[in-house]
Amino acid sequence: MTTVTLGVSRIEETRHQMAAAFRGEPVCAFIGFATVELLWTVLTAKRWAILRAMTGQGEMTIREIARRVDRDVRAVHGDVQALLVAGVLDRAGSGGVVFPYDAVHVDFTLRKAA
Repeated sequence: MTTVTLGVSRIEETRHQMAAAFRGEPVCAFIGFATVELLWTVLTAKRWAILRAMTGQGEMTIREIARRVDRDVRAVHGDVQALLVAGVLDRAGSGGVVFPYDAVHVDFTLRKAA
């Protein structure tokens, strides 16, 4: 099972993970966002539904995604484009899109206000 962690990561932490990967050290799949606010801006409720529908399903067309989430193809297309730009989804070689993970873990810590 391939799990991806979506979380908040400072640039220094991201660089450390990348350096470890380049050294050949095993690292977990991680998609980082600079702030919690950015994470929630990218992962709206409708986009989260798209990820739920795609998790563990392999390559899909936008039309198939729209059918699975019971939404208009044009609206789903816009959300898929946003997820592609954010690096959450990948474009497949045959033109579809893929979320290449079997599970998703969301990780961030909420701390008291300063």
